[in-house]
Amino acid sequence: MASMKAVRIHRFGDADVLRVEEIAWPQPGGEEVLVRVHAASVNPVDYKMRSGRYPATSQENLPLVLGRDIAGTVELCGSGARAFSKGEEVFAMLGRDRGGYEEYVVVKAGEIAPKPMNLSYVEAAAVPLAGLTAWQGLFEHGRLRAGQRVLIHGGAGGVGHFAIQFAKARGAFVATTVSGSDVDFAQDLGADRAIDYKKLRFEDEIDKVDLVFDLIGGETQERSWAILREGGALVSTLRKPDEDKARRFGLRGVHYMAQPNGAQLAEIGRLIEAGRVRPAVQATYPLDKAGEAQRKLETSHVRGKVVLQVVR
Repeated sequence: MASMKAVRIHRFGDADVLRVEEIAWPQPGGEEVLVRVHAASVNPVDYKMRSGRYPATSQENLPLVLGRDIAGTVELCGSGARAFSKGEEVFAMLGRDRGGYEEYVVVKAGEIAPKPMNLSYVEAAAVPLAGLTAWQGLFEHGRLRAGQRVLIHGGAGGVGHFAIQFAKARGAFVATTVSGSDVDFAQDLGADRAIDYKKLRFEDEIDKVDLVFDLIGGETQERSWAILREGGALVSTLRKPDEDKARRFGLRGVHYMAQPNGAQLAEIGRLIEAGRVRPAVQATYPLDKAGEAQRKLETSHVRGKVVLQVVR
């Protein structure tokens, strides 16, 4: 059986536990596709899983390939994956049972979408997990509509920079909190108001909003109740908002985890091809430097995304 390179962990720990190994090619089942990975994104969930701080990961899952999103070409289709053909350029968010830090990965047919033709593989790999997290937070859980107002906490990060662009594409007024060095970046993405959280209190800078999309947590989340209109929502990727406060103020509080969704990813791809959304990639590393890539994301301020380039 053919072998391939993969980056795996055999124990939890710091970035030094990542190991490049030769393992057997995976084989696609009926409604699955084998994708040759050209690039794989690095996300905060990766180093949380690596360190053992991710609730859904335990010793029984090891050894484990990390990475939740990829871009590449279809290599082999299962008997039930008739919508795809060998050589087709695709991108996908993977389920938690598989990892993208490898040369080939099995992807479920419902997770895949055509890669936007105006993006490189590196750029396309930056989109799926962060893009779907932003999309589902704003529109599924936040129910954001045209003409409404949204405040996005952490607008310069991987998820946040997509959230700004999606909300603007939907026709919303967009405010965001960022560091001072990222104010211009957020405005270039389309933010109507970019607030330097180190110098200004967002409560004092904008009128009330229909939705707070919280990518920061902590006291920032707690302060956000006061900025919401009655009937509004506080949606967070980090921790469940206080249910008692939500009821008291006549608001909704939602915590969620993004799910793979090929149809939504295809919709995001169409916005990208139309020039209305663009991914920002700050740093690119080869597959065998996955540990360095994770350290970059874990220990420094990153604008946009970090990506592993598997095919060079």
